[in-house]
Amino acid sequence: MNEKILIVDDQKKMVQMLKTCLEKEGYSTVEAYDGEEALEQFRLEQPDLVLLDVMMPRLDGLEFCRRVREKAKTPIIIISAKSEETDKLVGLDLGADDYITKPFSLREMVARVRSLLRRVQSGAAGADRVVEGSLVIDSKEHSVEVESVPVSLTPTEFDMLLALAAHPGRVFTRRQLIESAQGDFFEGYERTVDAHIGNIRKKINENAAEKNLIETVYGVGYRYKA
Repeated sequence: MNEKILIVDDQKKMVQMLKTCLEKEGYSTVEAYDGEEALEQFRLEQPDLVLLDVMMPRLDGLEFCRRVREKAKTPIIIISAKSEETDKLVGLDLGADDYITKPFSLREMVARVRSLLRRVQSGAAGADRVVEGSLVIDSKEHSVEVESVPVSLTPTEFDMLLALAAHPGRVFTRRQLIESAQGDFFEGYERTVDAHIGNIRKKINENAAEKNLIETVYGVGYRYKA
């Protein structure tokens, strides 16, 4: 295993608890206690995944997330005491892959970390290459192009788009979309799907000649336009 995880939280007891738990599971860890330090550690250590608190001194977690997403696709899981739906949507809109609310189960946290890392390493299930009009998805290269222009997606966004585009015309419920893209389901995931789909739409619409390739099927879920 030996994947490296950057733990970012201004509470030392929380960092130590996460560090002990993750190292027991075979992961190596790096710690940071504010956003500025986290950016420096991210640059130096190049972690495989980031566990990120939101409310921190010097630079908050949301700004850290925004800056990282300008340069990297590294999986980010936000761990925060902020539990309102709007807080979660803001974090996901800035590029986080998952959002866990404090207090939380360490067992579930490890399961989510393992699931996200597994998806990044193995690639999403399905065809190696999907071509739908101007959209080209390569699961081996983990790349997306629209009108030959590269599109940068987070791991979760990539998996969801691949699941939809590989089955044009098929309607996915939110839960089916999560399970098809990720292979695992955790409580609260359904409420994050709309934010991820919104991010995907914005990114692919920037260069797509035909807009709104992902259609909303009201009361059901989403489908990729056939």
